Amino acid sequence: MITRTRLATGACALLAALAAGMAFPAGAVADETSAMAPKVDLVLDVSGSMRAKDIDGQSRMSAAKKAFNEVLDATPEDVQLGIRTLGANYPGDDRRTGCKDTAQLYPVGPLDRTEAKAAVATLAPTGWTPIGPALLKAADDLDGGEGSKRIVLISDGEDTCAPLDPCEVAREIAAKGIGLTIDTLGLVPNTKMRQQLSCIAEATGGTFTSVEHTEELADKVNQLVDRAADPVVTPVATTGADQCAKAPTLKSGLYTDREEFGQQRWYRVDVQPGQELRASVSVSADRAVNPSYGVLLRAVTVHGREIVRGEAAGNGRTDVMSTGLRHPKAEVDDEDTATAETVCLQVTHSFSAGSGVQSKPGLPLELTVDVVDGPSQSSDVASFGLGRGWWLLGALILTGFLAGLVWGWVSRWRVAVWRTN
Repeated sequence: MITRTRLATGACALLAALAAGMAFPAGAVADETSAMAPKVDLVLDVSGSMRAKDIDGQSRMSAAKKAFNEVLDATPEDVQLGIRTLGANYPGDDRRTGCKDTAQLYPVGPLDRTEAKAAVATLAPTGWTPIGPALLKAADDLDGGEGSKRIVLISDGEDTCAPLDPCEVAREIAAKGIGLTIDTLGLVPNTKMRQQLSCIAEATGGTFTSVEHTEELADKVNQLVDRAADPVVTPVATTGADQCAKAPTLKSGLYTDREEFGQQRWYRVDVQPGQELRASVSVSADRAVNPSYGVLLRAVTVHGREIVRGEAAGNGRTDVMSTGLRHPKAEVDDEDTATAETVCLQVTHSFSAGSGVQSKPGLPLELTVDVVDGPSQSSDVASFGLGRGWWLLGALILTGFLAGLVWGWVSRWRVAVWRTN
């Protein structure tokens, strides 16, 4: 009897395990985790110039290998990392062949540190510097998945495969709206190389760093790999219209778009009674522009009534302009008549292209939309009207008037005392 009971219990447990396996397939969980994992592709310049011995008394290639070993040891477990090379295989003089010399040394995926280090150890400075083709291939390496994507480019010279301009390649990658960031590190950079690597990074919201010591290289690459593991909000690609009636309707979130010179972009947001719209926009000059420019963000109703606007202006000392606005919609007593108000957001900028600069694709634009519960009378200063015009102006006038009276009385008293003495 006891044996039969145990057999029945075991059979039930087995059936439960099988049912759980069918309901929650292990492969599905693993695939979902893999899809959300952050991805990093390290792109290393292995061109002939990496033989130069000017980093802490050793060659640039030796410094890069040492830094890579430290980075591989410190890479977080949840980061999928790959390594791509440029100029590592073709030593000849044929430009067409040399400009195709980019290869995936270690595929993007779960990291086997021993295998990755062994692959890096085989590298030797060889050929050309096809940065543009390498970036295009690296973007393909990171294709797929919903986690953050980052390319870290390490080079000691400017691209030698123009007219495929690396800056244009970076802008093309950014225009796809796949949330991919390119960071660049220049080994002992000159002015021209610094400008090119900075342009590549700025086009995708990345960073450029000049490196002249092995320890700096390892620290910076580790920092960028760790940053890829941080949770990020990937902007949603959208396309604004040239008028409000044709504009896409956006909800709370982060959006990216492109706006050409002399163009305007319109977007629509629905705001319910008792809610507040908070919007901000940033426009980046990812190429040479003339020094005086500005960015304007306007909010108007579908009937053309302007509600509020924000604007910012620059004089050429910054390559990103940002501005924002807030619009609260009052509550209504009758819920039956409570209807959403469609607010149209208009984004315009006064950037103008420098001489010989391409106008397409447009400048990268990032728009943040947040629709929240409206401010309460006790917790939000803006609910009293401060910062929105007349209240602030009246307060300043009253303060100035009282200060003038006090100062005048003090001055007359001091003169009277001086005359008496």
